[in-house]
Amino acid sequence: MQDKNYRADQWQHRCDPHIKPINDYVDAIRTPDLWVPYVAPIHGGINARVLSVLRDPGPATQRETGSGFISIENDDPTAERQCDRFESVGLSAYDILPWNAYPWYINRAPKAAELEDGVDTVLEMLRLAPAIQVVLLQGGDARRSWRRVLRRSPNIAKDLTVIPTYHPGLQALWHKDPAERIRRVNHQADAYQQLAAVLA
Repeated sequence: MQDKNYRADQWQHRCDPHIKPINDYVDAIRTPDLWVPYVAPIHGGINARVLSVLRDPGPATQRETGSGFISIENDDPTAERQCDRFESVGLSAYDILPWNAYPWYINRAPKAAELEDGVDTVLEMLRLAPAIQVVLLQGGDARRSWRRVLRRSPNIAKDLTVIPTYHPGLQALWHKDPAERIRRVNHQADAYQQLAAVLA
């Protein structure tokens, strides 16, 4: 997304058939005070097999200063690490539908009530993308969000594989104990391997 021509191409295709229902929903939940980035059309949208849930949109998703999209091609370290992880297990961006536990831009940890507000949006992603087989929960807020999803809709996971792991941001992977840092990185790598195995 650092390349302006690539960004322009993604913007031009933001209403392609596979991604339009997702981005129409984004338009529906966006308000004058709360920005929600579109999902980049490089992703699978309604055809995706993986719902990848993080915490909230980061600065690279902003329209004025970033791409305007949630994307593993965004110009930030978290997106880059995800892109590398998915590629390392043979998955493409089209396999993925990226989303956030709290999809409105706040750039901080969501409060409990905000995570509750995000539950309907996670459920809507699963409704719009019936090919989803795996939910990848990246980070503590994603896991807490999923517990709320299950309270709201207890049977939603019966046909899904749910894989929790660490957030791909450096802060989540860092620990003062080097052995713990290695364990976290390995846990994340194992989660992506498990994800690929389910889809194989």
